[in-house]
Order: sequence, then C-alpha cells, then structure tokens
Amino acid sequence: MNVLYVSILSLFLGSHLLAQQVADTSYQPPILQPAYDPGLGPLVFIDEGHHNFHTKEGRYKAFANLLERDGYQVESYTGEFELETLSRGKILVISNALNVRNVQDWYLPTPSAFHPAEISVLEQWVKAGGSLFLIADHMPLAGAAADLAEAFGYTFTNGFVFDTVSNGPGIFHRQDSSLRSNKITNGCNSSEKIEKIATFTGQAFQIPEQAESILVFGEQYVNLLPDTAWVFTERTRRLPAQDWHQGAYQQYSKGKLAVFGEAAMFSAQLAGPQQRKAGMNNPIAPENFQLLLNIIHWLDDIL
Repeated sequence: MNVLYVSILSLFLGSHLLAQQVADTSYQPPILQPAYDPGLGPLVFIDEGHHNFHTKEGRYKAFANLLERDGYQVESYTGEFELETLSRGKILVISNALNVRNVQDWYLPTPSAFHPAEISVLEQWVKAGGSLFLIADHMPLAGAAADLAEAFGYTFTNGFVFDTVSNGPGIFHRQDSSLRSNKITNGCNSSEKIEKIATFTGQAFQIPEQAESILVFGEQYVNLLPDTAWVFTERTRRLPAQDWHQGAYQQYSKGKLAVFGEAAMFSAQLAGPQQRKAGMNNPIAPENFQLLLNIIHWLDDIL
C-alpha cells in the first residue's frame, strides 16, 4: 500500500465514517424462529456508561431491535460496572467505549475507558457465569479497551486494518477459512449457517490459546498504527495482519466471552447526506445479522 493510496483512503473512509450516522430503523431482517416469546428472554445490557460510540438508542438501535425481535429484553447500562447490577443480566455488550480524553480528540494517547476496579469486577462476573460481548473498533477505540481485553488474555492493536487487494470492506469466507467453521458460524441448523461476513474497517488482535477464532485475516491485510485516527503518512507504522483475528470466542471458567475488533458490522446505519447503508443493512453483508444472533445464542447457552 503506497503513501498516496493510504492518503486517499484515509480521506474517503474518514469522511465517510465520521459523517453523520443515524440508525436505519427500517432494517428488519427475517427471524424465522425467535428464540423467545416477546420480552420473555434474558436481559441483555448494552453499555452506555463509558462514552460509548454505539448505544442502544443510537448507532446500535438496529442491534437492540434485532435482539428484542428475537425475544430478549434489552436495557442500557449506565454508570460503572458493579456486580450487583450486572447480576440482573445474562449478557453484557460493550461496544466502542472511550476514555473522556478521546471523546473529541482521536489521537494518542488513548487511555483505558475502564477503571482497574471495573475490569476486576467484569472478570469476576464472567468467571462466575456472566457472558461478555466485547467490541472495540479501530484506533482510538481499540486502545480504550486494551486493558480490559488483556485481562482476558487478548492483545488489541490500536490501529486500522485494510485489505490491500480489494481496497474495500473486509470479506471473510468459509471457503477459504478466513471465516472459521465452529459452533457459532455453523448455528443450530442449515438456515443459521454462515458462509460470508463483511466488516467495515477495524482492528486486528491476538487471541489466547483457549479461544476459537471466527474471523482471521489473510495475507493481503495490513495493520496501520497512526498517531491520529485516519491520518496516515510515510512514518506511520505498518505491520502485516496475516493470521491475526477480528472475531473470536471462548468459554471462560463458568462464563463466556465473545470479542470482535469491528463494530459497524453489527449496526445498520445510514451515513452521510446520501444515506449510504453501513453495516448489516449493506447488500454486501446479508449474513451479518445471523452471525449476531448466533453469537447472542451462544452467549445465552441455547446454541
């Protein structure tokens, strides 16, 4: 990837993704067999207490709507993480948390979004049987969640991963094993089996030995580690991303953990003045919604 291309790419993607994004409330993919009758499923929390870029009534409205149509109860989680409050829910979703320092300023340093005591609480909660769905996008969002990920054995890189061949979204296929075959991607029947997933720029991470990969990068991917989000120069550090991961899951003592390095893939948004579809509603991502449901079902112990 040459410097000219990176500069053009940064201008296009930066302006596209940082433009006004609103939830696509018309997006309602078919759920053939909802997991629960309406409102009778377990409680799923979506974190909103850490300057999150994605929230229940904001950029993750389609995420929340999908789960509610599947029978789950979905609530916002505000404030710091405490065992007493967490115990009310089965699943906690943390998507793109930020330290207050980076809410407006997307450049280094990127301190943790979570206090050490909160990280300890989350680790205890998962060990005791809680299910954590941790999603952290490209820099600075990956940096803000790196300490939390490390507590579970994951190594986040605070950068941007690009496909140098397609020059577009990341496409992961079952046929080339970039989309791995496992409990989550196979689902419980043929209608839930995933063949292709699209992601829309994010980070790459390493996983612990006991984890199973869902999305793994091929040789055409490069990991750029800039000082400022969407600004790439000749001095920007570059690493090969081959065999690093953008999605994984594991059993963690009595609990469960799913980790992803890209957040838009689970959203359905309309971006910019032209209302471009970004996320599950994009035509290149017809199976993303089913992957989301499969992840939730696995975290809920029903897959």
